[in-house]
Amino acid sequence: MVVKQEAKLDPVWDDPDRTLGQLFMMGFDGTTVTPQIRQLIEKHHLGSILLTAKNLKSAEQTTQLVYELQKCAHDAGHPVPLLVAVDQENGGVNSLFDEIYIRQYPSAMGVAATGSTDLAYEVAKATAQEVSACGVNWIMGPCLDVLTNARNQPLGVRTSGDDPQEVSAYGVAFMKGYKEAGLVTLGKHFPSYGNLEFLGSALDVPIITESLEQLSLSALVPFRNAIRQGLDSMMVGGCAMSSAGLNVMHACLSEQVIEGLLRSDLNFDGVVVSECLEMEALSHNIGVGGGTVMAVNAGCDLVLLCRSFPVQQEALTGLKLGIDNSMISLDRAKISLRRILKLKSKCTTWEKALNPPGIDWLSTLQPSHTGLSTKAYNKSITVVRDKGRFLPLTNIIDPEEELLLLTPLVKPLAASAASKALSETANTGSPEPAVWERSASVMSGERVFRELGRSLARQRSGRVLHTSYTANGVRPVHENLINRASAIIVLTADANRNLYQQGFTKHVSMICSMQYSAGGERREKPLIVVSVSSPYDFAMDAGIGTYICTYDFTETALNSLVNVLYGEHSPTGTLPGTISQSQKLHQSRQHWLVENFNEERDANALDALLRTVVESTPLNQHSELSSASSNSFLLHNQEIIEAHFVVRNSSTHVLYGFCSTYFFKTTGTGVIGGLIVDPSRRKLSIGHSLHNRAIRTLLQREGIKRFQLGSRLPSMFLGIPTGHGSERKRLRAWFANMGWNTALSRPVCSMVARNLASWAPPDGMAKSLQSAGAQFDLVYGWEYAGPILDHIKTNNRQGLAEVYNMALADSSACGIIRAKRPEDDTLVGTVVLYNMQSNLAEFVPGIKDIGETTGGISSPVISPSVGEYSTLLQGLILLGIRCLKQQGCNACILDYMDGDGNFDGLSAMGFGVLHNFEEVSCDAATWTMVPPS
Repeated sequence: MVVKQEAKLDPVWDDPDRTLGQLFMMGFDGTTVTPQIRQLIEKHHLGSILLTAKNLKSAEQTTQLVYELQKCAHDAGHPVPLLVAVDQENGGVNSLFDEIYIRQYPSAMGVAATGSTDLAYEVAKATAQEVSACGVNWIMGPCLDVLTNARNQPLGVRTSGDDPQEVSAYGVAFMKGYKEAGLVTLGKHFPSYGNLEFLGSALDVPIITESLEQLSLSALVPFRNAIRQGLDSMMVGGCAMSSAGLNVMHACLSEQVIEGLLRSDLNFDGVVVSECLEMEALSHNIGVGGGTVMAVNAGCDLVLLCRSFPVQQEALTGLKLGIDNSMISLDRAKISLRRILKLKSKCTTWEKALNPPGIDWLSTLQPSHTGLSTKAYNKSITVVRDKGRFLPLTNIIDPEEELLLLTPLVKPLAASAASKALSETANTGSPEPAVWERSASVMSGERVFRELGRSLARQRSGRVLHTSYTANGVRPVHENLINRASAIIVLTADANRNLYQQGFTKHVSMICSMQYSAGGERREKPLIVVSVSSPYDFAMDAGIGTYICTYDFTETALNSLVNVLYGEHSPTGTLPGTISQSQKLHQSRQHWLVENFNEERDANALDALLRTVVESTPLNQHSELSSASSNSFLLHNQEIIEAHFVVRNSSTHVLYGFCSTYFFKTTGTGVIGGLIVDPSRRKLSIGHSLHNRAIRTLLQREGIKRFQLGSRLPSMFLGIPTGHGSERKRLRAWFANMGWNTALSRPVCSMVARNLASWAPPDGMAKSLQSAGAQFDLVYGWEYAGPILDHIKTNNRQGLAEVYNMALADSSACGIIRAKRPEDDTLVGTVVLYNMQSNLAEFVPGIKDIGETTGGISSPVISPSVGEYSTLLQGLILLGIRCLKQQGCNACILDYMDGDGNFDGLSAMGFGVLHNFEEVSCDAATWTMVPPS
């Protein structure tokens, strides 16, 4: 590392403890100076503090708290004041809230929707002036992430959008506004939180999979431009990076990211701040002590630790050990110290730190800032569509008619990934839930939505009905209110991450579109959908005819919404980024509420759905479901975990779709054994919603090794049904879209031989069987189980063990046909033989579909060491047919056969193909969930 010659530091910094204390930024719990934070300042010389909503109750209290922290540092002999930072991003993410003195402004995306970078500058300047009045000198912004994966992002409206140049323009405008008010700035979250892949567990680090070239063209553009315009500091995230030439577990611990990408490539020489090292993924994988040393060695100047005093002590101890063990040099620490002192010189002095302007200055700012807040929100409200011309409401609803407001139960947004995780951890068993209710947002959704209902009522003489909705879907109370009301407003908040909101809204939309007038004419009931957070909820779904975006659900935002709804303000907002041009987003999928199948509630409805599917089958085709019933899907087998899902109309109890899943413990195989959608409701994404729920459920099974599309047990769908050419092509394409590698499919089929009464084996078969040198017999019951179950272990295909166990347990109607070597009695082949009275027959609908007494032969297993595979298979089937003839059967089904075209032997025996399928398998470890597009 080449170190530039710097001015000599004041001798006071010769004390290593003073120097090391400046390399930390810490938070604490409490609204006054606690003994823990006092100890950190006085004993450990802590130089920077992050205040969050849990510390801040009002502007007056904040001013007093910051003053007491600075006084504590001053009295302890700190040479320079503390850096005191807050997250104050506006929208749903504000650490400091005061109804009287602190104004609310739109989120970053809301400001971008105004189309004015000048307004962005004014909003940022006003925000910074307000927190500066309370003594804060560092603002944790701007957010410079580009939403390249907008639909799956927790950042939501915290960034300006998905266009790098637009995010850059607004980010720089915010930064300049903050600076104008005298605060130092921080860009986040380098190298980008805009396209993270989330693996699920808190212990899994979110991953950036884009290459450096891809990042440079998109995600890094706003960071690069902000650095050129004078960005003071940068937060480096705790995410992993994985692409060609780049393999990083935690960006903020990587010299390649900080010294290489940020310092060398982007020429940044400001203060680098780590993501909070209390993040569970980071602390669990590395440990805070070691992580602190790694962060400083990687190039971080400030190590952030949000709240836990023991963890903060561990970090301090770790850094001192790193110095003592020569893992870090004091010279390296002083490089960071110089940067931190330079940052402090830009924003604070002891004179300024000990004399915050406080309430007096806020009082003078209040009138102009109130006007700016109203202006910004009014300009941000965006009417994306109003096909039915339902706006303003006064055009479509009379005073005596009722208006219905339906709102979701939502939590406030968290200020950052780290504070969210920490707050949720801290909040379990918290004695003060009301504190967390405001900890990262102005107020919870429930409170602010109640106030919206009151505001709507105040603006009209007619009655406003208001109730909430949850993941339980459309309930009878909702339907009654929808029928009563003359117009409905549905609010959604990040419906792409709270999929029940998508399903609920689409269900309400369907109800509204099927309303009828007193004269029996179809009359669409006016529905207005309002996204109060991410605009992506229904931006591309033209099925929602009237769609409005507010970008946050603060009281101020919803007041502007009321003005738009009643025509008192003409909305001018536009969707930010590329979303309005539809350059990146495809047609939005509908997300239906998927529920667990309830046998008592849904069995009859499933039977009706199966009948509907069979009746819709073209005349020249034969449905696999002709004799299926709801019982055909329910195994009730202890060795198989089954979970089935439905999309249903909770009012009529009709099923629109059904999906069956099974987890076979013996092989670790998760199976989708059937996916059925009402033919009249296809292409509405019902299948997509069911499939994603099924995969998410199977991924959670302990011991999951692979996925399979198609099930031997129950033998309903052996895979993708591949009837006629066009249907095969459509289904293959659909499942390929869902993430299945259909190119690696395995053809399987069910076959049938009829007229067994007159059946005779082909000429020469008996002689051929003799040459195979095997003896065949038929056995029943558990006494023969040992060798048979050992034999079938040579084949690891899904469901084999379960089929054989079921057959062995049902000796009155099932048997096992064996092929043995005469010389040593070794089993070399087996099949299961069953008739219509067997338990197994319930799960092979085709056996009832033949229309006459039918038996079945299932699950052949031929030892891999045997060369005469087809001859042995024919021998097993030949004995099976003879046995079925003796039982009076006139037809025989082979219900799960390799369909790779080697049918000559079976065709010669009189078997024809009944149904064709393509079984698809894949490794569960490599499965990637297909995001809703």
